[in-house]
Amino acid sequence: MKCPYCGHPDTKVIDSRPAEDNSSIRRRRSCDECGKRFTTYEKIETIPLIVIKKDNNREQYDRSKIESGILRACYKRPVPADKIQKTIDAVELEIFNREEKEIPSSLIGEIVMDKLKELDPVAYVRFASVYREFKDVNTFMSELKKFLA
Repeated sequence: MKCPYCGHPDTKVIDSRPAEDNSSIRRRRSCDECGKRFTTYEKIETIPLIVIKKDNNREQYDRSKIESGILRACYKRPVPADKIQKTIDAVELEIFNREEKEIPSSLIGEIVMDKLKELDPVAYVRFASVYREFKDVNTFMSELKKFLA
């Protein structure tokens, strides 16, 4: 591993342990040349996932899009940041556990809504109103009635 400080190609591992998410390894390293220490993470390389959009365009899966959607839905809600991150991780885990090379964006949206329903009802309705493109108050009310039933 190349040192980020001096660029020297030889560094040694001082400590190695599982990261908090248990899906990667955290390694503390020391540079043989300058003596500075830094941390690296080793993660399993996954097969690239392609998302099929509503207009049938295809694009590479991007975790940040799910993250921004959930964060927007939870904006000014009393939801702790760690629970939001766990929800994002749970959505991603469910997507990758399907072991498919392509997944429709509609399915991702449904998975996100299921997880938001458990996390916060207001965040769920916010996300659903944008995702399902509510046109008027009646559509909004019918979704609320389904949620309350």
